[in-house]
Amino acid sequence: MGKDYYSVLGLAKGASEDEIKKAYRKQALRYHPDKNKSPGAEDKFKEVAEAYDVLSDAKKKDIYDRFGEEGLKGSAGGRDEGPSGSSYNYTFHGDPRAMFAEFFGGRSPFDHFFSQNGDDDMDMNDPFAAFGMGGLGGFHSSFKSHPGGPHRGREKKKDPPIVHELNMSLEEVFSGCTKKMKISRKRLNPDGCTMHSEDKILTVDIKRGWKEGTKITFPREGDETPTNIPADVVFVVKDKPHPVFRREGSDIIYPAKISLREALCGCTVNAPTLDGRIITVTSREVVKPGMKKRIVGEGLPLSKCPEKRGDMILDFTVKFPDKLGQSSRDALKQILPL
Repeated sequence: MGKDYYSVLGLAKGASEDEIKKAYRKQALRYHPDKNKSPGAEDKFKEVAEAYDVLSDAKKKDIYDRFGEEGLKGSAGGRDEGPSGSSYNYTFHGDPRAMFAEFFGGRSPFDHFFSQNGDDDMDMNDPFAAFGMGGLGGFHSSFKSHPGGPHRGREKKKDPPIVHELNMSLEEVFSGCTKKMKISRKRLNPDGCTMHSEDKILTVDIKRGWKEGTKITFPREGDETPTNIPADVVFVVKDKPHPVFRREGSDIIYPAKISLREALCGCTVNAPTLDGRIITVTSREVVKPGMKKRIVGEGLPLSKCPEKRGDMILDFTVKFPDKLGQSSRDALKQILPL
């Protein structure tokens, strides 16, 4: 008994053209060797291709419906009732993979049909469930309306932003600078299906006084695929740890360490600035632990008004001696108030 091509595609005899196409889609995706690694899947994939080759061709289908596989392949006296009256002698010489690619509108579309997210748990009995297209009928309609490929019938969604930290020194924030950031991304080829990788340099102009958390957005510079709108690439300013200062908004904090004697008797502090100068600050008052002194206009530029600047704040730390001799203790008892 010859092959039952209808059974191979899961159809009843007399199926319509649309039903044959839908069945081929389902079975070809189910048994494609790139997805289905089970024994015999490749043979089944070829068998599905042969069945579709016959049933999708009106002339072959007519001979097959009347005379079966034997008549189609000229092994049982089946006759083509065309004008010539010659016997029909069919042999499948097609390439199942090429047929698959041509059917889906691209030379290598298979990767796009299965999970972009590495999801291998798709129900192979319903491979179109992953597309959210309302079953095979919706998919078929999309495919016919967009012969360049099934992805063109889907509404593209924009990927979420890709966020990178942009580490800045306080000196760079103080003066402003330009940063060149290299990114790697995917871009579509002219065929709209395949992709290539490329590098791109994004130039970030750092304005004076930018605060930590400032965002710089480059629209649609992320990966481009047949099914998405490229994501925005976002750089977020982050302060590098500074060896001397710490930042509070547009102010900079300088830890001024003084001795107990200086705290009680007066002190002079030589404070560095971000532009390389030294500021001398003299105090005649008693300096208590945790006391602060503000130097106006020696901080960072204001981000919204760079010609103005924040302040430098001296944060005093009093260094106490580790030990005192008895004579020093006696002298302090006489001098210091209770």
